[in-house]
Amino acid sequence: MMRINRVLNNNAVVIKAGDTEKIILGPGIAFQKGKNDIISESKVEKVFILKEGNKKFEELLKNVPEAHILLGEEIISYAEEKLGVDLNHHIHISLTDHLSFAIERTEKGIVVKNKLTNEIRLLYDDEFQIGLWAIYRVKEKMGIELSIDEAAHIAVHIHTAKMQSTNVEETINKTVIVLDMVDIISSYLEIEIDKKSLSYQRLITHLEFAINRFYSDEPFHQLDEEMMIMIKRKHDKAFLCAHHAAQFVQAEYDMNFPDSEVAYIALHIQRLIEDKK
Repeated sequence: MMRINRVLNNNAVVIKAGDTEKIILGPGIAFQKGKNDIISESKVEKVFILKEGNKKFEELLKNVPEAHILLGEEIISYAEEKLGVDLNHHIHISLTDHLSFAIERTEKGIVVKNKLTNEIRLLYDDEFQIGLWAIYRVKEKMGIELSIDEAAHIAVHIHTAKMQSTNVEETINKTVIVLDMVDIISSYLEIEIDKKSLSYQRLITHLEFAINRFYSDEPFHQLDEEMMIMIKRKHDKAFLCAHHAAQFVQAEYDMNFPDSEVAYIALHIQRLIEDKK
């Protein structure tokens, strides 16, 4: 049996379970209800334990229009279903806050451009498609037409949460580094990379995880000396290209990749070379 401790809005309440407070979300769960009233478990859609981070979510639920919250939760649920993953809980704060602000800006005729929209579409296509669905849903529910740049903003929030991170700005910085490395590789090889190819997607995924390892101080994968020599000899052009890209990020971003990581990147570059052949 769940009794209301505090009503946040018609769709959100706080309950106490022993010494633990929880936020309970569900459509109309608090309609015409107050403190100590019992809520129906059949209406419960999501439960959040009120830790320090979720206190911000409680404030958001109090201050953001309910329609915006419901849209945010619908988008998050859709994203988790489409991606087949549980997103970091922080997205319930970051995405809902961003979505609400974007709707308010659009209503006032203020449009914020996203310079990375095309790149985000290429790098995070699954998340971008969810972003497109989200702006369509906003139009369908509220009659407000968000720009395609907002689909990219939403995609970044979703991708950040998918990677179990909470720092959207860091995700954007990593995206810029990946794009710079791809430009260096494309220029060095003097080829136009097929951005829809499996080889490109694998390269992007590997670069992203390599950068994540650097940011999180995780150890890089190691290769034995014999394998390193084989890659340098057999795929010399790919290795030199990877080394060139690694030198760039070291000079530009003070990010140092060990030779073993350069060799792994070279293997992905070799696939791009073979695709062109």
